[in-house]
Amino acid sequence: MLDNFTFDNEKYIAAQTEEILERVKMFNNKLYLEFGGKLLFDYHASRVLPGYDPNVKMRLLRQLKDKADIILCIFAGDIERRKVRADFGITYDSDALKLIDDLREWEIEVTAVVITRFDNQPSAVLFKNKLERRNIKVYTHYAIKGYPADIDMIVSDNGYGKNQFIEASKPLVVVTGPGPGSGKLSTCLSQLYHEHKRGRNAGYAKFETFPIWNLPLKHPVNIAYEAATADLRDVNMIDPFHLEAYGKATVNYNRDIEIFPVISRILETITGSKIYKSPTDMGVNKAGFAITDDKAACEAAKQETIRRFFRYRCEYVMGLTDIETVNRAQVIMQELNISETDRKVVEPARKAAEECRASNKGNEGVFCGASLELKTGKIITGKNSPQFHASSSLVLNAIKILAEIPDRIHLLSPQIIESIHSFKKNILRTKTPSLDLEETLTALCISAITNPTAQEAMEKLKDLHGCEMHMTHLPTTGDEGGLRRLGVNLTTDPNFGSKNLFLK
Repeated sequence: MLDNFTFDNEKYIAAQTEEILERVKMFNNKLYLEFGGKLLFDYHASRVLPGYDPNVKMRLLRQLKDKADIILCIFAGDIERRKVRADFGITYDSDALKLIDDLREWEIEVTAVVITRFDNQPSAVLFKNKLERRNIKVYTHYAIKGYPADIDMIVSDNGYGKNQFIEASKPLVVVTGPGPGSGKLSTCLSQLYHEHKRGRNAGYAKFETFPIWNLPLKHPVNIAYEAATADLRDVNMIDPFHLEAYGKATVNYNRDIEIFPVISRILETITGSKIYKSPTDMGVNKAGFAITDDKAACEAAKQETIRRFFRYRCEYVMGLTDIETVNRAQVIMQELNISETDRKVVEPARKAAEECRASNKGNEGVFCGASLELKTGKIITGKNSPQFHASSSLVLNAIKILAEIPDRIHLLSPQIIESIHSFKKNILRTKTPSLDLEETLTALCISAITNPTAQEAMEKLKDLHGCEMHMTHLPTTGDEGGLRRLGVNLTTDPNFGSKNLFLK
C-alpha cells in the first residue's frame, strides 16, 4: 500500500489563494470563479495524489469566506433522471442538499441555488419548492436557443438576459455544482452579461484540478483523469491556443479546447475586449507545484486507473454505462502498460472464491471472495458462508488481526448469529439469511457492550479507512453501505452475488 505523501496541502493553499486574489484584482474586484470537480470530498484527487486533503478546497474557501459568495448549480435534467454520485451512492439533488449542509458546517452559507436548463420538469419543481420552503434562494436559468453557435442570440436580452440575475455582493463569486454538466459555465457567463449591463467590469476564471496543465501530457496523473472521465469521452491534449500564443506546451482537455473559441467570443462580446488567449489562461490551478513525490504520484495514478476500469465494467453489467466506456478504460490501462491484476487485492480475492467453491463442491450457489490490503501491506481475505457475506467475513478477519485477537476467539457469539438468521428467515422472510456487512457491524456493536474483546476489535474499524479492497461479486446494498462508511477503496469483478433478479 502507498503510504508516501505526494502532496503539500499548505503550499497549495498559499499558492492557490494568491493566484485567485490576483485574478480578482485583475477584474476590478469582481470575479466569477467556476469550480470544476468536487468542492468537498474530492476522493479522486486524494487517491491520485496521496496526502491531498479531499477538503483542501474548502479550507481555501474558508480563508476567503469574507470575500466570497457561493452559487450552487444543478442541471434540471439530472434531477429529473435521478443521476447518482457514485462515491456517496446518492442522487445529484440529494448531493446538492448535502453540500449546503456541509458548507454550513464550515461556517459558509450558500448565496443561491440555480436550477439550469429549467423547463418546469416536475422533479425540478419539487426540488425548487423544497429549497424555497427552507428559506434558500433559488433561481431558474433556461436553455438558450442557438447555443453555442448563435453568439448574437446568446449575448442578448433574449439569451442571457432572460436569466434571473443573482445578487452577489462579494468580490469573489464561486460557482460550483454536484457534477459535470451542471451549468456552472453558463451561469458565470450569464452573470457577466448582467454585471456589464449594470456597468460593472466583472470577469471570469476557472478552477479545475485535473488535468494538471504543467505536468506532461502522458503523465499518469493526467491519464488517470482520462480514466475518471471515460464516460464523458474526455481526452487530454496540448492546448493549441496556448502553444500558438506563447510557444509553450500546456495540457488541457478536449471539451475546454473545443469550446474555447465560443467562450472567447462570448467574453469579447460581453466585455468589449479579448481577455484570454487560451483555455489554459482561463485557469487558476497550482496543484502541479505542490506535488512533492512524482514517483509515488505516478504509481497512485496507475492504481486509480485500474479502479476506474473495474467500476466501469460493473456499471456496464448493471446497465449504467455503455461498452465503449469500458473499452476506453481498457485502452487507457494499456497505454500505461498495466492490467487489472496489478491491483494487489484482485488475485487473493479470486483465489478465496475458488477455495470457497472447492470446499463446497457439489453444493449449488454463488461463491464469493474478498481481499483487503492493510496499511502494513498485509493481505487479508474472506469468503461467503451460510453465516456471513464475504465482506462481513473479511472485515471481521481484518479487525481481529489488527487487534491481535486469535482466530479461534469469536467476536460474535453463535447464539447472536443464529438469532439474527432466524429473525431474517422467519420474520422478515428474506431469501438470504446470512449477515451482510451493515448487519454484522450492528451485531458487533451490540456484542461490544458485554464482550471486551469485541469492543477492542470494533475500535480497529477506523484503521480500515483508505485501505484497498476487492470483491469477486457485486456487493449487496448492505455490504456497499457498510464499506462506504468504513472508507475502503473498493473494486469488484462484474459478477452478481445471486442468480435472483430481485432480492428482498
